[in-house]
Amino acid sequence: MGENAWRRTDAWIFVSLVIASGAGRHRRSPTTRRPEGVRLADVLSTADHLDQSIPERHDVEEAIRRLLGAGLVDVADGWFRITPDGERLWRSRPTAGLATTVDTVQSVLSRRHAPGTAEWHLDEAEHAAAVQEYLVRTIPMPRRSPEGHSGHN
Repeated sequence: MGENAWRRTDAWIFVSLVIASGAGRHRRSPTTRRPEGVRLADVLSTADHLDQSIPERHDVEEAIRRLLGAGLVDVADGWFRITPDGERLWRSRPTAGLATTVDTVQSVLSRRHAPGTAEWHLDEAEHAAAVQEYLVRTIPMPRRSPEGHSGHN
């Protein structure tokens, strides 16, 4: 596939970002000062859920560069956001058919947008920290007995 064609990884990262962004909205207070968007660990978590694998650093970096260059996402101070153009693409995608959402989005990207190029770098340590944060979240917490009911008499 040529350099000017959208890759499945680009669509995978885009869909992961869209879903992660929507999933966090119910937790955000309207009075919060937290920036709109999601952190890298949230994107990686959703990507793993979608494709049963955590994207490699270079895959995330390349996809975000192309999506940034196409004006579909924005990244500032470690917060990933969908732009209005990205929202329009997501909301106007076909939802019927046998293809997965990632495949459908890749098809829509190929028809409606050219991949862009933008200067953006994902540091190896930042990716590793996000992977670690995600993995720690997946460790089940031990069950605690209700206070005063230790099970011993």
